Amino acid sequence: MTVPASRVRRRPRTPGRLLPLLLATALLLPVAFLVVQGYRLVDADRELAERERLGVEYLRVLGPVTTALVDAQTAAVAGRPVPRDALDRAVEEAAAVDTRVGGELRSTERWAGLRAKLEGLPSRSLTDPETAFTAYGEVTDLLLALHGKIRETSGLIRDPGSDSYFLQDGVGEEMPEATVAAGRLIDLAVLAQRRPAADQARTVGELATLRFAALQPAGDLVNDLQTVVDTSESADIGAGVLTPFDNYQRAVEALGALSQPRGRAQELDVAKLAAARNQAQTASRELQPVLLDELDRLLRQRIDQLDRDALLILAAGGVAGLLLVALGASGWLTRRGERPTGRGTPAVEPTDASGPAPWEPPTPAGRLPTGPVLQPAGRGTEPERWRPFDAAR
Repeated sequence: MTVPASRVRRRPRTPGRLLPLLLATALLLPVAFLVVQGYRLVDADRELAERERLGVEYLRVLGPVTTALVDAQTAAVAGRPVPRDALDRAVEEAAAVDTRVGGELRSTERWAGLRAKLEGLPSRSLTDPETAFTAYGEVTDLLLALHGKIRETSGLIRDPGSDSYFLQDGVGEEMPEATVAAGRLIDLAVLAQRRPAADQARTVGELATLRFAALQPAGDLVNDLQTVVDTSESADIGAGVLTPFDNYQRAVEALGALSQPRGRAQELDVAKLAAARNQAQTASRELQPVLLDELDRLLRQRIDQLDRDALLILAAGGVAGLLLVALGASGWLTRRGERPTGRGTPAVEPTDASGPAPWEPPTPAGRLPTGPVLQPAGRGTEPERWRPFDAAR
């Protein structure tokens, strides 16, 4: 006969309880690493987009400086009074922007040198037009170099977006180069009329070089804008750029046709060429802020998207961390609440207060015993009644 064993309570071992926590901690480490790395990458892209916006702000004030400087050069070469008011206002606005963002774009030193050259230009026309042409040419070269510096240090030249890259290339490189080269072309055509016949061959070669220097960037700008309008997924770009872009394209075509020398003397109609240059310059003055606005809008959209990506990364990392913590805590509490019984001994059935149930012979299932129930040998379990004279015993 099997003797019932009492319930044995075993204490769970500590390594088994710590295992879920160790696993959850081990999984938290790579999750945290991925979240930090993803957030850093998104933050780096956001900083680049913010710096590009500073470059757009700087290019916005360099446009008026370029236009005013070209107009001053044309007036100086033609012997007219130099319009210093527009140039001085443009220089002051550019200086204010350089004071604010020049340190981050590393352009302060270059701008200081350019500003010194701009302020050193004479307010009156020089007696020698050739000297004026050379002096203004040096300053415009410094101005174009500053455009390139801003595009490089701000990161615009490495912009990853297709639309924004073509826009920054057109407004930051092609447009100022075309404006400066077109101004030099008109000024050289004016100087060609005063040069001696012995310098005619050299003048024709210089005119051809300047014609190519003016039309090539203008054509590249047209191609860049055409690519943006045709391939952009945003309808706002085409609607906002189309009208000033058409005006600029027609002005460039007229400038190219009128800048072609005709006849044996290879002469140019300076009056018509100057009118075409003015038309192209007016179109570029209208087109530049439109392109910069579109470029800034694309950068702001990218920054907003990067902010959403950063929030998604942090939210995903937080949810993953909470799930792992919950998994570890669940394993800890489950193992802590276990109460295993003794191995090899059956559990004791619950008994009432009167003691164990009396023994009965086994009977087949579903049948009642037919005879009298036999009692086990030995003294009965029921207490005996008092009989007479029991107290005298």
